[in-house]
This record gives sequence, C-alpha cells and structure tokens, in this order.
Amino acid sequence: MPRKKKEEPIVRNETILVRPMEDVIHTSMIPYAEYVIMDRALPRVEDGLKPVQRRIMYTMYDLGMWPDRPHRKCARIVGDCLGKYHPHGDSSVYDALVRMAQDFVMRAPLVGGHGNFGSIDGDSAAAMRYTEARMAPLALELLRDMEKDTVPFSLNFDDTLKEPDLLPGRFPNLLVNGASGIAVGLATNIPPHNLGEVIDAVIAQMKDPDITVRELMQYVKGPDFPTGGIMLDTEEIEKAYTTGRGRLIIRAKCAIEPAAAGKKAIVITEMPYQVNKAAMLEKIQKMAQEKKGVLAGIADIRDESDRNGIRAVIEVKRDADAELILQYLYKYSQLETSFGVNMVAIAEGKPQLLGLREINRLYIAHQKNVVTRRTQYDLDKARAREHILSGLMIALANIDEVVRLIRASKTPKDAKAALMARFALDDVQAQAILDMRLQRLTSLQVEELRREYESILKLIAQLEAILKSEKKLMRVIEKELLAIKEKYADARRTALIGAEAIKQVDAASFAVVEETVVTLAESGYIKRMAPKVYQRARGEIEPAAKAGDVVRFILEAKTDQRLLCITSRGVCHQIDVSAIPEGRWKERGMLVGSLCGGFEKDEHVVALMHAASASDEDDLMMYTARGMVKRTTMAQYAVRNKKFAGIGLKGEDRVVGAERVPPQDARTLLSISRAGMSIHTDPASIPQMGRTAGGVKNMVLGADDAVIFCRLIHPEGEIVLITDRGYGKRVLAVDFDIQNRNGKGAKTFDFKPGGASGEACVAAFYVTQPYEIVLVQRKGETTRLSTEAVPIQSRSAKGRPLVMAMLDDTVQCAFRPIY
Repeated sequence: MPRKKKEEPIVRNETILVRPMEDVIHTSMIPYAEYVIMDRALPRVEDGLKPVQRRIMYTMYDLGMWPDRPHRKCARIVGDCLGKYHPHGDSSVYDALVRMAQDFVMRAPLVGGHGNFGSIDGDSAAAMRYTEARMAPLALELLRDMEKDTVPFSLNFDDTLKEPDLLPGRFPNLLVNGASGIAVGLATNIPPHNLGEVIDAVIAQMKDPDITVRELMQYVKGPDFPTGGIMLDTEEIEKAYTTGRGRLIIRAKCAIEPAAAGKKAIVITEMPYQVNKAAMLEKIQKMAQEKKGVLAGIADIRDESDRNGIRAVIEVKRDADAELILQYLYKYSQLETSFGVNMVAIAEGKPQLLGLREINRLYIAHQKNVVTRRTQYDLDKARAREHILSGLMIALANIDEVVRLIRASKTPKDAKAALMARFALDDVQAQAILDMRLQRLTSLQVEELRREYESILKLIAQLEAILKSEKKLMRVIEKELLAIKEKYADARRTALIGAEAIKQVDAASFAVVEETVVTLAESGYIKRMAPKVYQRARGEIEPAAKAGDVVRFILEAKTDQRLLCITSRGVCHQIDVSAIPEGRWKERGMLVGSLCGGFEKDEHVVALMHAASASDEDDLMMYTARGMVKRTTMAQYAVRNKKFAGIGLKGEDRVVGAERVPPQDARTLLSISRAGMSIHTDPASIPQMGRTAGGVKNMVLGADDAVIFCRLIHPEGEIVLITDRGYGKRVLAVDFDIQNRNGKGAKTFDFKPGGASGEACVAAFYVTQPYEIVLVQRKGETTRLSTEAVPIQSRSAKGRPLVMAMLDDTVQCAFRPIY
C-alpha cells in the first residue's frame, strides 16, 4: 500500500495593519453612519419615503404598473429594483414592498397587492414569486409630473441609469403614512395621519405662515392610525406637534356585550397600532392561567376575526365583573399601549427633529419648487410651440408666395433658405413650414391652427403670471391639494377621547397580592424582588464594597402593603410596595426620593418599616442628633396622607434613627456621641407623646457634639466603636451602667491629647452575633474585618488600631454590609 504524501503546511502571506482608532472611525465608522442615516433608515420630509421605498415606486412607474393595468409578479419588481437602483439583498426590497401594501400598517397604502401580504396576527407575506402588485391610485399622486423636470435626478450605483433624488409628492405623505426606522445614533417614529386633515392643515399654513401649533390642531386633531382604536386626547399630542417628541396613549376599541347562559363578553373590534392581535390574545390567555384574582373570571378567549374585520371575544364567567377585568387588561396587557413620537426626517440635507409647523413649512417649500419647475417646463414647451405656430401663421397668410418659392427652389435646403430670407424666419420655423402637409391648407385646418395659436398665447400668459406671482402659485398648489383630498380622503378611524372620560379604577381593586423583599441602599436607591430571587442572590453576591452601594434596610412585605419611610428632617412618607420598581439584586432600582415626591438638600432616609395601622400596639422611638428621644404610639402614624410630620425638630437638629418598640419590651436605650460619651437609660422613663411633639432630652451634649448611635439593646450584646484614626474596640453591653436620662453620660472612648487614637467616634455597632464591617478612609481605601477581630476592652480604654490612617488620612465612615 503506497504511503500517503505528507501534506505541506499552508503558508499564508498575511499582513496585520496597525492603525489609530481615530483614523478607523474617520474613514470607516463615520461614512457608514452617514450612509445609514441619509440613504437607508430615515425618510425625506418632502415625499415621506426612504430610499428603498422611493426606488420601488420609481421601478413600478418605469414598468408602467398603473392602477388600471393588471397586477404583475413582485419578483419582477424586486428584480428590476435590485438590478437598476438598489444593490442590496432582495429581502430588503420585498419587505419594504410588502409594508407599503399592508392596510394595517399604512394609512394610505401605496401598493395594491394581490395575494398573501401578511396579516395583523404577525403572519409573514408569501414568497415574492407568488404575490403580485401594482401601484395604488394614490401612489400616482406621489409621482405625478415627474416627467416635467420637477425633481432632480442622479446617476444610479453603476452610472448607467438615472433615478430621482426625491419624488414630486403631491400630497404630504410623511404625515399621512408616517415612518419608523433606526439609524446609527438616530431613530424616527412618525405616526400616520388622516389625509384630509393634513391637507387642510397645509392649506391653512399656506394662507397664514405664522399659524400656531394649537391653531393647526383645529385641522389635525391627532394621529389617525390605520387600525383605528381610541387615543387619549392629552397635552402630549400638542407637545409632540410642537417639539417633535411625545408619548401617545392608544387603546383598543372594546365593548361589553351579553353572551350565552347569562355571561358577558368583552368584544375587541379595533386594535392599537402595531400590536400583534394573536400574540396579545395569547398573552392574555397566559395571564389568565397563571394569575389568580381578577383574571380568574375569564372563561374563554376566541378570535372570531374574518375578512369583514376584527372581532376578538373574551368571555367572562357569570359571577365575574367584566368591567373590572377590562380595566385590568387595559393596565396590564396590550389593549392599551403607548406610541413614542419621534419625528426625525431628512430635511435641508441633514437629519432634523421636526414639529408639525416645520414639516408643513418644508413640504410647502417643496411643492412651490415642484410647481415652479413644472410651470417653467410647460412654459418652455408652450413658447417653443408658439414659435412654430407663429411661423405657420406667416406661411398661411402668404401661402401662394410660399408655394411659389418652394416650387422655384431646386433643393429643400434652397427652399428653406428662400423662406428664411423672404419672411425673416429662423431655421425651426422654416423647417416646420416645409414639413407641413397639404391637408393643413383646408379652411378647417387653417382655422384650427389659428385657434391653437390663440390658446397657446393665453396659456403662456397664464404660466408667466403664475411664475411672477407667489399668490397665484399658492392658489395652484391649494387647488391641486383640494382635488386630491376630494378624491382620496376618507373618514377618521382613530377616535379621540379626553382623559377625564376614561374610567379610573383603583389599582387595589384588582391588585394581585405577592410576597416580595424590599431593599434600600445607602445611596437612596430602592427596589423590590421576589423572595426566590433574593434567596438565590444571597449566596452569590458579595457584600457591597462602597458606602453608597451598601443595603441599609431589607424588609419582607406584600405588594398590597405600605411602608413608612422616615427621613433625617423628621418627615414621614408612606410608600405603596406595588409602586416600588421590581428588579434583580444587581440593579440599582429607583431613587426613593422619586417615590416620596423629592427630598430637600442633605435629607436622607434614617428608618424604613411597615406602615402603622389604627390597631397597631407598638410604639415608635425616634432619636435625634442633639440627644432628644420621642416615644409615640404607632397608631398615631396611621394617617391617610402620604407625607406628614413625624416629629417637631428644633433649629438644625436632625433625626438619626427610629425603630418600632413592641409592648413589654425589656431592652434598654444606649446613646453614643461623636466625642466618645455614652448614656445608658431605661426607656420606661421616656413618656408617650403626640406625633408632632419634639420629644424629651435623653443626653446633654457639648456645642460641637452629636449623637452617632442610639438604639435599644440587650445586656448580652457588645458595642463596637470606631474612631476617625482607625482605632477601635469592643465593649460588653453590661459595662454600660444604667443612668437617669438628661445627663452627660460617661466617657466611653479615651481620646488622648494629640489625637493619636483619634479625635471623634465615626461609627458604633451593636453586635449579638459576629458579622463583617467595612471601614472607608478619606483617600478611598476600604478595609473589611469581622467584629470578632476587634479586641474587647473596657469603656475607658483607648482601643487598638484596626487600619493604618497616616498623616492627613482619616476614617470617614464605617458600615455593615447587609445581604
């Protein structure tokens, strides 16, 4: 058996080019971005078309696919468009063609389709070899007068043909059919409108260029979607028309009808724009199966839509509230959606965010240019014809002499020269006389020539008058727009209703109660998550290393409950758990101040707990930086207001903590100040007071001193103290003797002269089981250590160094990561 030849290794001659990033961006990314923005994703304001749509329309125009001619295969259209004008994939052309034929996408379809062009249920169109198409009647208005030099043309991709840079666009297609697209760094989302309303608005702005958006909205009430539906008439519509951006709320058109066996049915007859009907009904079915509560009343969901229109039925059980279910579906399903208006288009050679007035202004300018160029074209043609007719009229007036000159000439050239010399004609006029047939010399033909000459003179006068008068030019544009409106406009499909007409249902009436875990970070971000998510994250996530990321409060709650949030300024806020955004452990959530209506400068949360009820038997203890303590029954905090006063603070005093105290609580109260003083008192000596009272004095402080730690403790616990120089110690709780309140207390940290061990306490912790704490230094360094690593010392000891805080470096704060 012959041996196999040893394969020689393939040697590749490769060169790696090293180029600076700024060069790559300049030569590659920026041209690509410019191409995508200008020549792919965004429409032009003049004709409302993207390049691929414009090329499809021009291809159909070139192929003669008029509305009165038979449909032709879409594959032919796509092939011609690719080969002549659009050198991209066939799917890009066919998808655009299909979209222009779908009456649930386009308010005024530009393509008349024959075959399967998809459905509102998300079904895709049949392959291009099966479907057929031709131009819709309205599409002719986009292309009308293009042969009269009304728009500029450019060479195609291989310089063999010419294609239009834009179409004449004899109606405002950008607003009528809208547009959507995503470019590089830009996107557009323009809603469709009613043809008649938009034309009326354009005419109104032609008559009054200074018209306001509010006055234009007397004509354009709002977007008019092809699928109908109901739109809320809010200030967002005016905002969208003024700024180019807005958020519109659209609802399906629903009605509650009686059904068999005494049941009721929610019947959907019109859908929100761009909502997949089948997917929406499937989602509602899934929600009904998974969720208990309101949606448990759904008995059956059927799609009874046919060629006559949409009809989806949600059958409701006999004992269920159909109105409540409908309101729930509006809130939690796609029966109600929002449409983000972002009216970006190519205008004046660049992408611009445009309002309604700007779009109309640019469209009117385009029409003035189109009609001017068309009028000039017609005038040039009329003048050329008038020139020839004037020569013929001279010939008819001297017909005998003309015939004699021609007969006396040896050649046509001699005859032309003789005519030009005798009657002062130019070459074109003389040639027209020579080409004239003898039948034109009959009396009827002579009279017809004279009438034509008179009419051409009148036409020239009219065309010149239009070019000289902008007023007459505007009248021509108005007349043609009104003719299009009369021929093609239809009734409005999307109904507008005021927000006050929408039935408001309290979310609590159909809220599904769920268990949840609420977390609030030091940085003020609050979120909630499912208990399973929280339990799974606890074993995977390391405690936060930054002071701002540390979780200060974790509460188990239900979505139908409220939480009481107490701030450093003594203000109480009640927060609905359902209003807290749901997220994963790593997500930041929402600033708690946003849920509370905003905080003042330097205001932060000091306590988060379950809100009080009228029958609550617990007390609420509140502690301030100036040594005040207040005890109040929790029932006094059971108020309806979401924001109310929780304590009466004096001067610059601030709340440093608050906690619930159950009845018969045996703990004692320990307060520690920045100066290292502490006081250990019996909370029984603190009287109950009103909700807005300022409390009683618990600890007397120096002028620059402030309480940094105050809470109820058990005698078997330990207290960890940290100073600004990184010294720390652990003191047994039993070492703190009980004293009467309103005293200076006892020295807890012995600060030596010179500040070697520190000048102030920055943090204190109560420990019953060992846990980890993090010390943060001014220069940003962090140190993690267990409370077990802090040595146990007496109250009078100076502590031991826990971190190296050299020179001007100090410990700014210390915290306990909760997870």
